[in-house]
Amino acid sequence: MADTRNADLTFGGTDYLVYYAPANTAPPAAFADPASGWLNLGWTTTEGGLFKLEEETKDVEAAGSLEPIRTLLTKSTKTTQVTFLEMLNPAVRSLYDNVPLASLEPTTDVVSYDLPDKAVDLRYAFIFDSMDGNKRLRYYMPNGKVSERGDEQSQTSDVVPVQMTFKFYKGATAAAVKKFIKYGGNDVSGFFA
Repeated sequence: MADTRNADLTFGGTDYLVYYAPANTAPPAAFADPASGWLNLGWTTTEGGLFKLEEETKDVEAAGSLEPIRTLLTKSTKTTQVTFLEMLNPAVRSLYDNVPLASLEPTTDVVSYDLPDKAVDLRYAFIFDSMDGNKRLRYYMPNGKVSERGDEQSQTSDVVPVQMTFKFYKGATAAAVKKFIKYGGNDVSGFFA
């Protein structure tokens, strides 16, 4: 077997960008910049985003066998956790506070709005981009929402971060998550001989 190791195929994200738009908004072509209608959620912490796939299974036991005769996949959840640094970014606030973005448009320099008494199921399309030189990773999720929110604590020693976990669902015409990879000109043909 050929040795296909290539240090240039490692990935160390140097930037991390998050965009959102109305649910089921189509993704830009390949790695094109998102068009108007997509909003950037601003600076994130250096940890970038934490993408998780969680699967739950159930073993089917049967008489006469010491091993399960079948395993059923009962649940598959896809989430991403990001910590944003722009606590006052209206797009970040709207997601964190679970209110429409229009609720944060000030008439002067001040805006006030009510937080929902009951959870509102606000859904959006998301793009999560990470770059390493010419190499790129992009996750496109057509139908997602904020499913968990970190604590909000004003402090004097640092900026106030806003942590959110996004959960993704199948879109109107697309899978819950679509991943794009740009190899950055690195030859990967040896993997497909």
